[in-house]
Amino acid sequence: MDKLPVLQKLASTKGSLAKIFKAISDPPTTSLQRLKFFVEQRCSISGGLTTGGLPTFIDVGNSFGAPAIVEDNLIYQLVQNGKRVVMMGDDTWLQLFPHHFEKSYPFPSFNVKDLHTVDNGCIDHLLPSLYEEDWDVLIAHFLGVDHAGHIFGVDSTPMIEKLEQYNGVLENIIEVLESQSGPGGLHENTFLLVMGDHGQTLNGDHGGGTAEEVETSIFAMSLKKTPSSLPPELNASCCEPHLDKEKMCINSIQQLDFAVTISAMLGIPFPFGRCSMSHIGRVDSKLYALGSGTLNLESINVGTCRTQWNIQSWMRDYVNVLCINSWQVKRYIDAYSASSVIGFSSEDILHITDIYAQAEESWSHTIKNWLFDKNESCDTILPFKSQIDAYSNFLASVAELARSKWTEFDLKMMGVGLSIMLISLVIQFLGIKRINRTYGVYFPFPGDSWTSFGLILSIFIVMIRACSFLSNSYILEEGKVAIFLLATTGILKFRNSILKNKMLLEAVVLLLLVFILRLTIEIGLSKQAFSSGLTTIPVWMYIAEIVPVLALVLLAYLLYRSIDDRACWSQKFVISGTILSYGLIAVHWTVESKLVSISLMLQGFGKGFIPRIIYAIGIGQLLMLALGRLFGKERALDSRKGLILKVVAMSSSWSSTVIMISGKQGPLVALASIIGGWCIMRLENLEHESKNGSIGTLSLSPLSITQWSLLAVSLFFCTGHWCAFDGLRYGAAFVGFEDFILVRQAILLTIDTFGFSLLLPIFGLPFLVARQYPSVQGNQRKRFIFAQLSQAYLTYGLITATTVTFTVICVTIQRRHLMVWGLFAPKFVFDVVGLLLSDCLILLSSLYYFS
Repeated sequence: MDKLPVLQKLASTKGSLAKIFKAISDPPTTSLQRLKFFVEQRCSISGGLTTGGLPTFIDVGNSFGAPAIVEDNLIYQLVQNGKRVVMMGDDTWLQLFPHHFEKSYPFPSFNVKDLHTVDNGCIDHLLPSLYEEDWDVLIAHFLGVDHAGHIFGVDSTPMIEKLEQYNGVLENIIEVLESQSGPGGLHENTFLLVMGDHGQTLNGDHGGGTAEEVETSIFAMSLKKTPSSLPPELNASCCEPHLDKEKMCINSIQQLDFAVTISAMLGIPFPFGRCSMSHIGRVDSKLYALGSGTLNLESINVGTCRTQWNIQSWMRDYVNVLCINSWQVKRYIDAYSASSVIGFSSEDILHITDIYAQAEESWSHTIKNWLFDKNESCDTILPFKSQIDAYSNFLASVAELARSKWTEFDLKMMGVGLSIMLISLVIQFLGIKRINRTYGVYFPFPGDSWTSFGLILSIFIVMIRACSFLSNSYILEEGKVAIFLLATTGILKFRNSILKNKMLLEAVVLLLLVFILRLTIEIGLSKQAFSSGLTTIPVWMYIAEIVPVLALVLLAYLLYRSIDDRACWSQKFVISGTILSYGLIAVHWTVESKLVSISLMLQGFGKGFIPRIIYAIGIGQLLMLALGRLFGKERALDSRKGLILKVVAMSSSWSSTVIMISGKQGPLVALASIIGGWCIMRLENLEHESKNGSIGTLSLSPLSITQWSLLAVSLFFCTGHWCAFDGLRYGAAFVGFEDFILVRQAILLTIDTFGFSLLLPIFGLPFLVARQYPSVQGNQRKRFIFAQLSQAYLTYGLITATTVTFTVICVTIQRRHLMVWGLFAPKFVFDVVGLLLSDCLILLSSLYYFS
């Protein structure tokens, strides 16, 4: 609010005409859920409470293609009661309410890199609409601040510029409204609401349940000359000096209460839930007093009977509203309990029924006593205050009960799902044992002390990480836990290298890499971009532009060195295409650079067409590899170099797209993954250098596969992601595109999210067995390599499935936890999606690598 001084000034100088509220929402804090919560009366807003219900977590999945709201809601009641509603801004409103608006001016809203299209469209239509009489409710949904937060962060220059723009727009709106607010004026009875539909983290994201995400502001201003001032008995405002020591009072309101409060102010029926767990809000006394416009206590002498009678009149009116409010909530609870399979327990129903009955009985007595005493005494405020407390207690009890128990869990189906996960673990374990028995490729047995210790350590590390998901604190620090476990295995490998006096360089490099990754997670360099927070220093501006390009050059050189005469034509084509794509990426970054002055035409080509060319090359490379696999001669497993070439070709075909979408952090993360993989592979071979590779002695250490998995998890967090919806980098979905197409943008966002943590690690896993070739020849060699690859992929899948199984157990246990929607449920969704994607990639890898 500090960047919107016009609102602070009005709240501090207008007295009872204008107030600022702290709005508190329920997670998840995605825009779709908040739109199902917001709307307004003759106002300009950013989102609205329309259903008055608790948000459902599954609605997050509909945020990129929302179905129309079929349950009763505020917009529907407005239209049914003859109110003309005009909407402009975010086109999500039309998805939710396709046939409700008298006029609509929708603009595409999903391109988070576009800060201006929606806002400019609102500005163009909002001010002219204020001079028209063809609407009763005007909704203007601005999006620039939300997008600026996602891309640049809360403290960025674009965010400040957007807020300053909004301040100017609000000044113009208020000037128009006040100029026509006199008696008989167009806006004599207009009520203005300015609000945010959710908050933002320091990184500018939202979707979770932290205080920064669930708390936002609502500015409310009545243009009526005699707005109702809240009776002192009900006023709990927090007043602090602002703006040259002017006193500004800030109230709190639950977004859950918004729909019923606006309905009461407009005199329309409260929305009644028919299809969802909703409509349990309470009419907020502070906002209702501001909008009712029936009384101005400040103009009346305090202590007179007339003052007491006016307070009584307001409180009696408010109690009547709460009476209707409570009756409808009780009616809905009864209907819900009768129709729901699970519903509330009989004890809960009896409890809230008893509270409601006591409130109704108290109201009956209060009315009788007031009718009897109203002509004899003017001091009858206390009974109304007690009655307000009684209804408020009932509504608060229902809301608390709903928040704790209104999510229905089918324990039988949850048990079935958990059983399926456990069965899959057993099947994968039996599969590994069968391969060991059939092909003689085995995990080490207790005869070898170090390798046996490696097996035990692998199981111990996987179980530690899996069990950590039972704690919300460890889920929040999951990236640091993975780095710590990877460092632990690195230290043990370093010790083994010292004892054998071999591969000390690889062990030291691995530990240094882990240290760098840990710093990257800690300081969050990759969240906004590689140069985030450093571009204000001239030296760092050059470093931030040059270092990623140098990393690309190094990657291209490594790819070039991998080509030799034994590579087939499709592999040479793919690797050459990747080198070309790296060059195009460098050109793309040069065009976007602030250090180089380039014509607008070249800028448009670089920003729009180059990414699409890279995507096309990537698709062509994958098709070429598929055709080579289907119709070419299979020679990849005949030699160690052949397998390495095959892995390089597949990984490089994906790498250009992953790096393009990831931004300037991409080449550095790719180098980190290559260096980490090389060190793990070399240290894995430490135990095999003295062996002759004869039949029956070939082994694969599970510790190396565990390290590979931990490195992949670490890269997920190092690239600025975490297991929450505010951890998605939405801007990556629009690299090379301006318009929104659901499937295309979903694919790009998936590649950005899981590129370095799933795609490249799974396709690159055969590197671990590339150097472990037995001395036998021909089909027998292929047989052993097939066995080792199968063992590696089954073990990797077993590690992934184990952690997901514990996530399922965690969510089952913590289903009533306070952070279930803000933390545990997003973790569950990310892990399950990751498991499904991992299984698909392992299947594709098997089809590609196996003869």
